[in-house]
Amino acid sequence: MWVGLAVALALVGAVLAGPLSSRVEHPKYHLVEADGKFEIRDYPAMIVAQVELTGPREATLTQGFRMIAGYIFGGNSAAHKVSMTAPVTQQAGARIAMTAPVAQQAVDGKWCVRFVMPAGYTLQSLPRPNDPAVKLEEIPARRFAVIRFSGLARERSLARHEQQLDGYVRAKGLKALSAPIDAYYNPPWTLPFLRRNEIMLQIAF
Repeated sequence: MWVGLAVALALVGAVLAGPLSSRVEHPKYHLVEADGKFEIRDYPAMIVAQVELTGPREATLTQGFRMIAGYIFGGNSAAHKVSMTAPVTQQAGARIAMTAPVAQQAVDGKWCVRFVMPAGYTLQSLPRPNDPAVKLEEIPARRFAVIRFSGLARERSLARHEQQLDGYVRAKGLKALSAPIDAYYNPPWTLPFLRRNEIMLQIAF
């Protein structure tokens, strides 16, 4: 009986952990249009921390995540703590509030992995990364066509949803300006049916 109860409690914990852990600050945007699982969004200018890596998608995503996490968890020029928004878990060392999504984009055979920095920071107020591979960049305001889906973001699922988003953009007569960007909103232990994944395609205003 106790074993069964422990398993049940562990399952409940896993169900709750994903959504609770994902309630970090998200980039603000203006919803221009919603059409089922598709949306058109306007994002203001934002600052990102990013790395460029070469290799398989999942491997570069993991490596890029660790490199940028090293920056926000203390691998920077500041020896102070930056206020974090609840319910992000606090960890030791100088750190910056983590935001979702983590974005990954392939350009010329390389993968660009990005974290969006919390609102309120400027390039001048953010501490400098200790790792020279981590770059801070200000990205101008942009418009995106977006498709949202759950489950594990495997190659087949990503390809299928990219194709659906491309079809939506073409049907609407929109002009694509970028390669697809994969966005992941949840920690890896989140159950598949609770995950939020998106593919974003920059389009002309």
